[in-house]
Amino acid sequence: MGQSLPKPGLRPFLPADVPLLLEIFQASVEELTEEDYSESQREAWAAKADDESFPLRFTKGLTLVATMEGAPVGFIALHDNELIDLFYVHPDVAGQGVGAMLYDAVEKLATARGSKRLVADVSDTARLFFEQRGFQPQRRNTVPLGDEWLGNTTMEKRLADPEEQRRPS
Repeated sequence: MGQSLPKPGLRPFLPADVPLLLEIFQASVEELTEEDYSESQREAWAAKADDESFPLRFTKGLTLVATMEGAPVGFIALHDNELIDLFYVHPDVAGQGVGAMLYDAVEKLATARGSKRLVADVSDTARLFFEQRGFQPQRRNTVPLGDEWLGNTTMEKRLADPEEQRRPS
């Protein structure tokens, strides 16, 4: 019989997570975006982890960390209850439901907090994931990173009013 995969857990970001989350960010960019971005684009993108201000993005809003057997394997950061700023999963667990679990948790929290929408600047690699969750493209962006330019798409999803969801039909 095949071994079952460990069940992912979810917890809030801790300052001690920074080194591992930076590793997850870099591995995700370098290994999961190969089909959509050139090597030099991926290198410029992954190099953002070397910027001293980058870890501050984990503390600006709510950052949730996905774990397997206690070790971080992914994360998502929500700012102002509507902007998904960072969303990365380690390549070793890609396609195992970790990203879906992180996204679902953020959508539930944003809805419970009264947010009317979620917005994200989505890489070409992640676009299908967001479309499958009801996000609509708003505009195409070109982002300068060092000597490179990366394309992404600003996407938005309108959220249901939690009061409307509780009313009987």
